[in-house]
Amino acid sequence: MRNGTIKQILLITDGYSNTGEDPVAMAALAKEQGITVNVIGVMEKDLIDEQSTNEIENIAMSGGGVSQVVYAQNLSQTVQMVTRQAMTQTIHGVVNKELQQILGSETNLEDLPPEKRGEVMEVVDDLGETSNLDILILVDMSASMKSKLPTVKEALLDLSLSLNARIGYNNYSIFLFPGKKKDVEKLLDWTPNLNKVSAIFPKLTAGGITPTGPALEEAVKHFKKKRSTRGRLEEYDERSIEESGL
Repeated sequence: MRNGTIKQILLITDGYSNTGEDPVAMAALAKEQGITVNVIGVMEKDLIDEQSTNEIENIAMSGGGVSQVVYAQNLSQTVQMVTRQAMTQTIHGVVNKELQQILGSETNLEDLPPEKRGEVMEVVDDLGETSNLDILILVDMSASMKSKLPTVKEALLDLSLSLNARIGYNNYSIFLFPGKKKDVEKLLDWTPNLNKVSAIFPKLTAGGITPTGPALEEAVKHFKKKRSTRGRLEEYDERSIEESGL
């Protein structure tokens, strides 16, 4: 957030992790790296079992994010709501830290007088529209998700359209778990729109295990790669400017 970019992982799943690292621990690792982890549990006729529901809630809590369990037909609206809610939550956290540095460690946004709180909320709303947003989407490809993939595709397209109205720059990446040959597979690298999913998603096949922990671990690594690449590009730009004498 310091560099004006909100970083989120959006995990879409319908079941309990059954292999690899603990997803709750991996979500905590993401939070330490400044990445919020949001989780949406998708169900159809049957409710998600209690074990899966608890894991969904615990992953989001550990990752400092938002969780929801919804029917497949409500997925599109929920993806947008969770993303927006998590953005606001992240900005609130940053604002509270700034207030505590200025006014003391015990001061929070809620402690301000109504007039001042209203002014701060205007800043929060403005940041929600102008901050850059990086969202890495993790899609569960276990067998039980097969019938839900068309709904996931539509939800992601709707999310892209919804966020296009923002002033800030949006960047998306999509990983699948499990992949065809390994636990986690990159479907799309960082891109400003998700139009490609219309052609890609109908060709995907679901089946196998649910390696949620490894998927979250890979997502954190991908954010690190992005940051490292950006740093090298910025260093190259600065060196070019110096060499040009500007």
